[in-house]
Amino acid sequence: MPSGYDIILVLKITVSAVTVLLVASLIFLARGRVKLHGRLNLLFFVLTMSAVLAFEVLLRIGPYLEPGWSVTNGWTVFHRQVLRVHLCFVIPLLFVMPLMLLTGLKHWRRIHIPLGILFALLWAGMLVTGIGLLPHAPVEAWNP
Repeated sequence: MPSGYDIILVLKITVSAVTVLLVASLIFLARGRVKLHGRLNLLFFVLTMSAVLAFEVLLRIGPYLEPGWSVTNGWTVFHRQVLRVHLCFVIPLLFVMPLMLLTGLKHWRRIHIPLGILFALLWAGMLVTGIGLLPHAPVEAWNP
């Protein structure tokens, strides 16, 4: 089983990549290319949900493959608390994203735009806590 640090590092890279895709879709939206915005967001949705599903599978099978394994093995109390805060952004995103996709595909702008604002706030919080604060290396590696 990969270490929790390795998994977090891969997730940070993945989230960074889909964030670039998200920004590109917003640029296309600002330029009036609504159809391309929608297609990029569909790709964004598929890639993001695939990463979430893969992570969830690892969380579930990891302890069976390697007894005692956990993503948070070796984490400090601070990092475990950061994970709790991080999940306060991630879990609502899992509900907002399908709604965003549905309302965008149906062209329900009155719902889609406010959801987009909520999504942006949740995504920003997820980025700050996930990429900025979750550990991708043991604490000892930070203090040689």
